[in-house]
Amino acid sequence: MTTELLQQVRVIDPVSGTDQLADVLISDGYIQAMSADKQHSIDAAHITDINSETQIRDCRGLVLGPGLVDLYSHSGEPGFEERETLLSLLQAAAAGGFTRVSILPSTSPAIDNPALVAQLQKRRGQQQAETRGCGEVINNIPASFPLPRLHIWGAITLDLAGKQLTELADLAAAGVVGFTDGQPRENLGLLRRVLEYLLPLGKPVAFWPCDQQLAANGVIREGSDAIRLGLPPIPQSAETSAIAALLELVAATGNSHVHIMRVSTARSVELIASAKAAGLPITASTTWMHLLLDTKAVKSYNTSLHLDPPLGNPSDVVALREGVRRGIIDAIAIDHAPYTYEEKVQAFAEAPPGAIGLELALPLLWQHLVETGEFTALELWRALSTRPAECLRQKVSALEPNQKAELVLFDPQQNWKVERKNLHTLSSNTPWLGQQLQGRVVQIWC
Repeated sequence: MTTELLQQVRVIDPVSGTDQLADVLISDGYIQAMSADKQHSIDAAHITDINSETQIRDCRGLVLGPGLVDLYSHSGEPGFEERETLLSLLQAAAAGGFTRVSILPSTSPAIDNPALVAQLQKRRGQQQAETRGCGEVINNIPASFPLPRLHIWGAITLDLAGKQLTELADLAAAGVVGFTDGQPRENLGLLRRVLEYLLPLGKPVAFWPCDQQLAANGVIREGSDAIRLGLPPIPQSAETSAIAALLELVAATGNSHVHIMRVSTARSVELIASAKAAGLPITASTTWMHLLLDTKAVKSYNTSLHLDPPLGNPSDVVALREGVRRGIIDAIAIDHAPYTYEEKVQAFAEAPPGAIGLELALPLLWQHLVETGEFTALELWRALSTRPAECLRQKVSALEPNQKAELVLFDPQQNWKVERKNLHTLSSNTPWLGQQLQGRVVQIWC
């Protein structure tokens, strides 16, 4: 394998809590050496004995950190390959700096049996073998780059009504990362049974709390903007009442592997903070778009802003950002949801909810949170890497010698335009389509 020396790169390591300039030597899939001391920097003479063909790169201005971890996203394959194939999803993730991607069971058929889990993992392995060795470079991402690790969420229920449970133990044995349906489940009796059944399996279970009767046909968060735009509203109580009920069930069953998905309101942050303060062992995530945009953006009626849950009011965005910084909200999820052009070209309320994000999240979050000084680089990287891994009961290694190189190299100053030809995902449902962005991933090691 190629040996590379990254000179004077900014190394962000959430595990050790350091943000420093260093020289980093990467060889044979491992970090071989690292020096943050200018007097003892790694130079070409020092590494001649290791590999005379070492690539020496001036990385001043670039950022090196652990690979990003996505908690949940949607794959089109199987069933909706016109939206996204497994290969295009993984390539988009690599282009966005992700070394681990977790897909929801919202495929057709749903991922509700061990055979489909094995089929998808085999497919990922075949795709890696097919792309390895190809010298082509597409949008700065060589085709020979490793594809991210694929993690698969197993479905909790077999039917749309959510009444019949899958063979949870069999799916766990097949290697699913955890269990979720990725959609609201309001049968509290069923939820209690799930929490009890999954307790001995040691796998995380993720719920999206939403009372669908309260949400009704709403498409925007209740508030003044909803009135002004004439769109049917969703009250915050649709989310908060469901979270409160779920927290009671967690307390009653003692399940310590519960993850709360898609948190979107200020009151939800308060409920989760109180539960954690009381010692309830839960984790929670919000999505990257809920940290950047609020209901005022919906005035464009761009259907890529139709999300579920909907974008919050300005006060919700403030609370979510503070929740992430304080660790109340453990992680930032991407919730990448690709749709075809035809599916999204409808009236706002009729278009399916969701937007792409794997290739856009890091540049936009860095630009709007780190560059503005609201987040430190460590705070953002922690919420995108180590904390999502912890929610999945996994670990991310410190950036130090003899550790595997699961890394991303990011250029926060590189400018590029969000266009169909510049994206690896097959879909382009994003409100940033056609806009110029600053910040792009240069390379990943996985």
